Amino acid sequence: MPIFASGFGLLANPVLAQDQAGRLTLERAISLATVNDPWLNGSLHREQVLNSESVFATTLPDPRVSLMAANFPSDSFDINQEAMTQVTLGVSQMFPRGNSLDLSGRQKRELAAQEPLLRWDRRAKVTATVTQLWLEVFKAQESIRLIEQDRSLFENLVDATRASYSTALGRARQLDIIRAQLELTRLDDRLTVLRQQQESAQQRLSEWIGLQARTPVVRQLPEEKSGLPGLADLPADDQWRYKQISQHPALQAFERRINAMQTGVELARQKYKPEWGLSAQYGYRDDDPVGRDRADLFSVGVTFDLPLFTANRQDQEVSAASSRAEALKTDKQLLARQLVAQLDTALTQLQRLDERRALYERQLLPQMAELAEAALAAYNSDAGDFAEAVRARIAELNAGIEALVIDVQRRQTLATIQYLLSSGQDQQP
Repeated sequence: MPIFASGFGLLANPVLAQDQAGRLTLERAISLATVNDPWLNGSLHREQVLNSESVFATTLPDPRVSLMAANFPSDSFDINQEAMTQVTLGVSQMFPRGNSLDLSGRQKRELAAQEPLLRWDRRAKVTATVTQLWLEVFKAQESIRLIEQDRSLFENLVDATRASYSTALGRARQLDIIRAQLELTRLDDRLTVLRQQQESAQQRLSEWIGLQARTPVVRQLPEEKSGLPGLADLPADDQWRYKQISQHPALQAFERRINAMQTGVELARQKYKPEWGLSAQYGYRDDDPVGRDRADLFSVGVTFDLPLFTANRQDQEVSAASSRAEALKTDKQLLARQLVAQLDTALTQLQRLDERRALYERQLLPQMAELAEAALAAYNSDAGDFAEAVRARIAELNAGIEALVIDVQRRQTLATIQYLLSSGQDQQP
């Protein structure tokens, strides 16, 4: 006597797609994360600061004005008593060493030039991070949906087994009832774990998009974009990968910073040149005590320092500036190696995930469905074991969830690859 055939048949007809209105799409999540990212606003302010500093860094220092009463007699403080007494007005102007002004302005502009690249890198990184978190929520949500579908099936299974056990003609045993109830309990435990994973992923996603992270996500993966054409045919040689990685905005920003440090070396070399100063002074003298006119006095002078003892100052400043530039070059090389290694890992992982996805689509999923159907048919025809029918159904469920996991991991890997292959040459203002 066949039992629970109608229950297993529920899964043969997939539930129609529900209305997606009000659900969180991946594009919406990325948009919220980038629009509300305070780091991007901070980068804009840093760029404005450096551009402003580049303007005043190229400007001469303000002239100094001095007003002085000189050589007044201490007994009478009479301005016309002594010939040396005068009221002086002086102006002085300093001129920085060598080409320091132009180099200082250039260094600030080079530092400012890295900010648009850093913002491009930040947007690409936020896109990859939010994509992976959104996919984690999607994976947990859809796994819960698949298990809840099977849970309703196993509820029907428990009821049908009990009904068969209670009848004289039924072939169900008490062990079958216990086994069906046990599988139902295991599904409940899996649902609890998955809900915990979903809530954890939503909490991490909320760091980027706020309360919108609590909204259920759409129930289908977004279409793959064509931004990474021919991934399967990407060259495997290191030269091509280093060339691609060299265009990454993070490395391009490093290059701008290295240029600024090299300008700093030239700026330090200006310390070997003297700093000049020009001063002019006008002294007013009053008439002498008998009324004779006294000539006013005018003075002009040039001052400069002599950087003669350079071993402990100028030489060390140039050495320090050169070391800073070389250290940045080393950091850039390390970052390039890290990005290339990540790209190698991601491309290899993508290749294996493609192989697994093809295997599941072409063989495993059809075979699991066929096995579950055959095990159920055998049991209903009194030729099979109840435990085998249950195991086959659980195996089919696990295969469906694993196929979902493979799809999600593949999309997460694609998000990583898209970030690694992002180019600083494509950055927008």
